[in-house]
Amino acid sequence: MFIINLRYIVPLEQLDRHMTEHVAYLKKYYAADVFIMSGRKVPRTGGIIIAQADSEEILWKIIEQDPFHQHGLAEFTVTEFLPSQSHPALKGLLR
Repeated sequence: MFIINLRYIVPLEQLDRHMTEHVAYLKKYYAADVFIMSGRKVPRTGGIIIAQADSEEILWKIIEQDPFHQHGLAEFTVTEFLPSQSHPALKGLLR
């Protein structure tokens, strides 16, 4: 399991011009059962994506497809963790 941390490095107006593409990217990987949840930070300085992938290397190949990454709009960091507990409703979703 991974936490993808985005930190915006451009003004929000520039970021918002690519939001439709970014949302389409998110939907693609929700449909592929890679992304579990995502959202904006408060205040709006970046975002968080909770993801599952077979390796960090595979996850970085997915991140490289994000329009925010492709256009240099955000810095990305990845933290891997081993979930030891989760809400029972997530059992069928997690690998």
